[in-house]
Amino acid sequence: MTTIAFYNLKGGVGKTTSAINLAYLAAKEGFKTLLWDLDPQGSSSFYLGVNTSVKNESKKVLKSDIDLISTVQNSNYPKLWVIPSDISARQADVLLSEGKQSKKRLSHLINSLKGEYDLIIIDSPPGISLLHDNIFNAANWVLMPNIPTTLSIRSYETVSKYFEEQEFDQEKLKCFFNMVDKRKNLHQETINYFNNQNELFFKSYIPYLSDVEKMGVNESPLEVFAKGSFAAKCYRELWEEIKEKCFLSKSKNK
Repeated sequence: MTTIAFYNLKGGVGKTTSAINLAYLAAKEGFKTLLWDLDPQGSSSFYLGVNTSVKNESKKVLKSDIDLISTVQNSNYPKLWVIPSDISARQADVLLSEGKQSKKRLSHLINSLKGEYDLIIIDSPPGISLLHDNIFNAANWVLMPNIPTTLSIRSYETVSKYFEEQEFDQEKLKCFFNMVDKRKNLHQETINYFNNQNELFFKSYIPYLSDVEKMGVNESPLEVFAKGSFAAKCYRELWEEIKEKCFLSKSKNK
């Protein structure tokens, strides 16, 4: 079982759309995939048409009042399941701090699902907090979507430094460019610079196109309502890279 978290210090960089589209592609390929929505906004849950079935369910999971497996719900798509979020997830840091091994609580919860799924994808809220320490510990890979601008790249540098200071495994941190507009010289120059510097960034990128924004209207992944679009093609290419470099090489990060 491999766990991949989509994360960024900043909001509005495409974590949720990436998590949904790539979870769908994994499930479509036959991998038993679970998407865990940890963002209090519940955007992944909304896109996939799933709501929590118990009041304050996110809070109750983190307090161990209910088992994680009991919160898993079917999506409308074969081999894709969802743990939805609700507004009580905003209390995650407080709830985690009250328990033992406060930085590894999510790891223990995810381990309780071992054998049930091939791939767990976490949609993370923005920021750096105790919840994120849990995510960094629990995930085999932390994938950061970045808009190719100066401020977005600075957020990556901040996270990379934090990984170093907190002694998280920096090798699990990977990036890709999202919301790319190649008509902008800055976007093109930034992509070229980082792609030529190291293997940190995937070669595939996701464009800034209206089809991606229409996911909210259609409440479904791009592959469902716009399979022939350029954006859907880019997500398929990104999934192939992720599958090769992360998912299928999971053994080195056990």
